[in-house]
Formats: sequence, C-alpha cells, structure tokens
Amino acid sequence: MSNDLSLHGVISVLTVAALMVTTVFATTSAAAEDTKPVPTIHKAAADDALPDRHNITIPTVDILGVANPDDLKRQVLVAKWEEGKNWQHPHILLMPDGKTIYAVWTLGHGGTCGPMKRSDDGGLTWSEPLKVPKNWTSLRNCPSIHRVVDSQGKARLIVFARHRNGRFFRSISEDDGQTWSPMKPAGFGGVVPPMTVLPVEGGKKHLTWTHTNTVLQCESADGGLTWSKQRRVIDTRRFPGAWVCEPEVIRSPDGKQLLMLMRENYRRYNSLYAVSNDEGRTWSKPREVSAALTGDRHTAVYAKDWRLVVMSRNRRPVPESESNGKKAGRPVWSGPTTAWVGTYEDIIEGREGQYRVTLLPYGGYGKLERLPDGTIIGVSYCRHRPGDKASSIVLTRFKLEELDKRLPASAKPKK
Repeated sequence: MSNDLSLHGVISVLTVAALMVTTVFATTSAAAEDTKPVPTIHKAAADDALPDRHNITIPTVDILGVANPDDLKRQVLVAKWEEGKNWQHPHILLMPDGKTIYAVWTLGHGGTCGPMKRSDDGGLTWSEPLKVPKNWTSLRNCPSIHRVVDSQGKARLIVFARHRNGRFFRSISEDDGQTWSPMKPAGFGGVVPPMTVLPVEGGKKHLTWTHTNTVLQCESADGGLTWSKQRRVIDTRRFPGAWVCEPEVIRSPDGKQLLMLMRENYRRYNSLYAVSNDEGRTWSKPREVSAALTGDRHTAVYAKDWRLVVMSRNRRPVPESESNGKKAGRPVWSGPTTAWVGTYEDIIEGREGQYRVTLLPYGGYGKLERLPDGTIIGVSYCRHRPGDKASSIVLTRFKLEELDKRLPASAKPKK
C-alpha cells in the first residue's frame, strides 16, 4: 500500500514574530492576505450526532472537462507518461514567493523515487527533470517534500522517501532547492513518508506523523535534521478492526487546535479524525467523518475565506448494492480524484460540508497548495487522455468563487 511550515535585538524580535505567524497559519500558503473573520473552535459533536455513514447529500461540481470542455484548460501536464514509465504519487511544495513550486513523484505504484521538477510561475509551466543525487532512486514509495524553518530562522527543504527496510531517508537542500544532499537515514520509519510537517510551540519544535498499523508521531527540535523516537498517538479501540493510516494534520483557523484526518484502510468505517488541544501532546479518541469527506490520503488547504478544501482518492465503504469494487472482501466505491469543500466546524460538529468537486480522472494520491491570488492547485496522477497507456502527473487549478457559481441556488454558501 502506498499509502509544511515553519520558520539575535531587533532581529530576534522579528524572528519570533514570524514564527508565531507561521505557526498559526501553517496550512495555507498566503494566509496573510485572508481578510474574513477567523472562525472559533467548537467542541466535537456527540457520538449520536455523527453523519450518515454511507449517503452523500451535498452537491458535486464537475471540473473534469468531460461535461464542460473548457475545464480542460485548468489542467497542466507536469510529467507525461512515457513507454515503460508509469508516473504516480506526486507531492508538491509551494515556496514563500508564492510562485515557485517543486514536485516529486515515483516511477510506478509505490515505486522508485527520483523525478523532480520545478515551476516558476505557479504551476503553469514546468522545467525539465532536475538533477538530483543518484541514490534517490534507491528509495521509494510516495516521496514527500517539505519546507522546515528552525527556531533560529534557518530554512531547509526536505524530501522524505522510504527504504526497503521500512525506515525513512531524507535529502536536504539549504539553498531553496538548487542543490540536494544524498539521501541519508532520517531517524524514523513507517509505511508512507509523512504528508505533514507542522511547527508547534511557536516554532520551537516540529511534529510529523506516519503510520504502520496505527498512527505514529515524532518531533524535531533542530529544523528536521534529527527526529525523536516515534510514539503511538491514536487509540482506535472504539473502532474494532480499523487500520488508520496516511494522517494529514491541519491547524484550526484560530491556531489553537490540531486536527488529524486518517484513512481507514480496511473499509470497515469511514475515514476518521482526531483533535489535539495541546500542540500534539495528547489526542482525542477518533470519530468518523461523513461519507462526503471519506477517502484516502487527504490533503488540505484553507481558501481565502477560511473554508477548507480537502482532496483525496475517492474511495469509501458502501453497501453491497452500491459497490463498484472490493477491498479485503468488503464493498467499496471508487471514482475520480475528488475534493471536499466545507469548514473546519463542519468536520468538528459532524456535518457533511458544502459540496464536492471532481477534479481529475481516477488516480488518487496528491497534494493541494494555495496561490496568493486564492487559486487552489491540486496535483495527482491519472491516465490523462483516452488511449494513454500509463499515468501522467497532472495539475488542475480552481477558485472557490468560480465553483460556488455552479451550485444550485439552494446550495450556494451563505455570505
């Protein structure tokens, strides 16, 4: 199974201030421009107020380009398939300039790491493959790329990938991606490299999460150079037989709470979530999310109006009569790569959300980022056009204001 941000008189003051801002807005690339009021945190819904497990009642907006060919203009090929090369599992990082983006991915499902490209214009065009150390190809399985800023203000880019022994390796750039170190042991392990590296305690430390048969958390106090021993943080006893994996962690709009979204890989339950009110020291018992938010390998960003956009591989447990596939003998439904649109409170309070968006043909894992003008970009992999023999890395782009206009009047978000 294949399964970001951190930052001696006057300079010290500025550094601390920057770190605090980075901590609060760790999940958005241009949060300083957000002008809407910051929502407050609400307590989790009672267990008996959980959403319907299977039914999805919110509308779906389709931007695949099938119903409306103009939507094809949203899509950009990052890397086109080649004979014998099936590109999968991309991850991207938007740099602080708001336009430079790095992309990494694998050859095949959970395959070898190595390809990397850069965009200098917000994802509209992409470079040729960049030169990286040779030993990158000895690692595999869903590489991820992060920007980590230590407590002294030193920024590093880190690419994580997995060794065959189950341990993670990492490559570091200290010149904003111009050069990269060879892959070396990162000091922790799991099935899939971490989706999230998040600053906590005002930027003094960073947390990251991965999984084996449960979710594991570790921390770094030196900007990602070394990591602590991993510990289990999610207690799934109230969901017998659940296998939680691929955790994505976001910070609440007011910065006071962490929320973790988790795939449930045995398809006995919807995806699960848990929250932490003490910077990751402890976590709540998990709860199911709605069917509309259920999927694999969630990736989340805030829009400029503080709505959440969460992309995932569109796979969820369903009754046998609605199934178009099986997982471990249990019926599932699979479809195009999809994003959920709602609010932080929708998740915490057990609501279904506002609407869903079909983004790209069936593929799956990927990453979202948000540009300074509010454009949300999502990258994934898919057989992009009829007749393609293998997967390409494809990016699509949209603004919520555009999608809102396509909703029926009764479903339009209230101002």
